[in-house]
Amino acid sequence: MPHALIVDDDRDTRDWLTEVARQEGFTVASAESLRSARSQLEHQQPDLLLTDLHLPDGNGIELVGDLDKIAETEIIVITGHASIDSAVGALRAGATDYLTKPIDLDRLVSMLRRQPRTLDLKHEIGELRDELRKAGRFGHLYGSSPPMQTLYDKMARVAPTSATVLLVGDSGTGKELAARTLHDLSKRKRAPFLAVNCGAIPAQLIESELFGHEKGSFPGADQQHKGFFDRANGGTVLLDEITEMSLALQVKLLRVLETGTFVKVGTSQPLATDVRIIAATNKQPAKAVAEGKFREDLFHRLNVFPIHLPPLRERAGDLEMLAEHFLSELNATENTAKRFSPRAISALFQHSWPGNVRELRNYVQRAYLLADTVIDDGAELDSESFNAEDDDVISVRIGTPLHEIEQRVTLATLVRCGNVKKRAAETLGISLKTLYNRLEGYAQREHQNAGRAAELA
Repeated sequence: MPHALIVDDDRDTRDWLTEVARQEGFTVASAESLRSARSQLEHQQPDLLLTDLHLPDGNGIELVGDLDKIAETEIIVITGHASIDSAVGALRAGATDYLTKPIDLDRLVSMLRRQPRTLDLKHEIGELRDELRKAGRFGHLYGSSPPMQTLYDKMARVAPTSATVLLVGDSGTGKELAARTLHDLSKRKRAPFLAVNCGAIPAQLIESELFGHEKGSFPGADQQHKGFFDRANGGTVLLDEITEMSLALQVKLLRVLETGTFVKVGTSQPLATDVRIIAATNKQPAKAVAEGKFREDLFHRLNVFPIHLPPLRERAGDLEMLAEHFLSELNATENTAKRFSPRAISALFQHSWPGNVRELRNYVQRAYLLADTVIDDGAELDSESFNAEDDDVISVRIGTPLHEIEQRVTLATLVRCGNVKKRAAETLGISLKTLYNRLEGYAQREHQNAGRAAELA
């Protein structure tokens, strides 16, 4: 059975926490001070240390230094709302999660139920890290260059915890893939992973998307809607482009981080949620704070464990491996055997890749479509004909028939996905059967148009 050490100077709180932990299958020892806790640690190292930060003879986080094998102990700190900055400091010092007083029972139980798997998970990640270091990949990320090895080490350290992570990197560096990897290597991997782009959803809708709404709470709300923090309970929410979030919504997000609760639009009743938050941005968040666009207190709460994703220009050693990986995926999907010529590989190293890995993937997909059997050169690598930012944009004139817009978007998405129909259907949010029906309809329409043109000629 896993063993817990509970440290709190309030007897009622200590007894209550002890009872809850025992009901969740822990053997329990308790202490009311640092001195008493250290005595318990000499007797038995716990799998879980649950400690109040403010003790009569010091700060509970000091106990981290007394653990023989800190990597094998989960550390949860307890603090009052007024001391939330202390909780952030504790997380940086080695704690893996925190609770605020008054303690929410559901959140506590959820944390306790995750603990027995933590030690196995850390061993699993360590073995995976050693194995994949040689293979040049980690989770959903690929690359074996020194900057990527540094990235993998940081991710392996934080993945099994519940600490908030801030991913910072240029567009196209793989921030969402990094977030998915952190989720997949965490205790939450069997729960949902949901990603929301804070800059892509209209300001008037994003609060509803995050927190949900009740029927009739605003015009058009004709039914109840569950938000991300409700649907992802027990899992992970990625808040991409976090610096684009409105200041008003930042206040509400801060409440989620501090209390583990949120309020649906149209209600006033707080609801508990157990969600790990991973934030991401392609901007410098400290600069956004200085410009008054981002709350400083929210920045500090999100910046518990910052991770920088290196741009592709700093990982030139990964270029060939990544290109070959993307080409192998296309060959496997389409049952082909296309390959790069030495001249094409050489051309990769002559390009600056401002669009990073996303630009490289798009280039490989385009080159694959244009080549018969061998991708022979880098003619498509000029920055004017290939721009990662413009690649996702289609312009249409006002009054364009909807069926024509649908066709253009569908075909452009298919090209964007390297002619991989399954991926294109997922991107468009339709079934594979619907995509095939659309393509068949487009072909019939083109055939009819060609026939009419022949008649007129």
